[in-house]
Amino acid sequence: MTEFDTSAEFDTIDVGVDGARGWLRLNRPDKLNPLSSHTLHEIELAARWFDEHHDLKVVVVSGAGRSFSAGADLSAFNTAAPMEDRQVGWRMARAMDEMRAVTVARIQGWCVGGGLVVAAGCDLRVAADTARFSIPEVDLGIPLAWGGIPRLVREIGPALTKELVMTCRPFDADEAKAAGFLNTVVPEAALDDEVEALVHTLLAKPKLALLETKAHVNAVTESMVGTGRSWADADGLYAGLRDAEGRASAEAYVARLRTKS
Repeated sequence: MTEFDTSAEFDTIDVGVDGARGWLRLNRPDKLNPLSSHTLHEIELAARWFDEHHDLKVVVVSGAGRSFSAGADLSAFNTAAPMEDRQVGWRMARAMDEMRAVTVARIQGWCVGGGLVVAAGCDLRVAADTARFSIPEVDLGIPLAWGGIPRLVREIGPALTKELVMTCRPFDADEAKAAGFLNTVVPEAALDDEVEALVHTLLAKPKLALLETKAHVNAVTESMVGTGRSWADADGLYAGLRDAEGRASAEAYVARLRTKS
């Protein structure tokens, strides 16, 4: 097995390749795999690294532990960050979209905010029936960034995107499947078997036809939605971090979470 030396390059994700298949696992399970700017940069680098492996057909994207991802690690973002750092979330999502290999998201537990953007950057999504989704950014006083809006519009349409992002209401795997965000929902105990079955089906296909199909669909949806035009959404994110009303909303949101726990 040829495995990338994650200790040399990455410390928040686990990445490897074994022949025609690869994996990218968010690997901070003690924190439910939060997405700091550092982690986003690592995902971007990993996505580009996968393209160096010309035999690769499929990459499984997952989160270690109980959840796929708790979303953006807002404590790691700074309003004084240089513009290059501000764009790292957009670059991450773009790199995920542009990977040649077919990406399969394996989703369990919570998939929140930026974690949902990572999942939306995958080509296919399989979730446990216990998975839960939430987009709390507006409650946190910030807009959904990292190209999340056009990717959600691409997957579930504009009306439902507006509702879920504006109301911040959680939704379950069945609703996500009905909306078209998920391909398959299975009992949690069957999640690994279902992902493996899908991966083996894809690996059995001719690489050229498989990857060209992905590229063709992406070209069509790019012309329809234009995910590349969302590059400036980081400005809204950092403006939200400075907004007094937004900060008050974020404090109230955190207080509600503490009360529930």
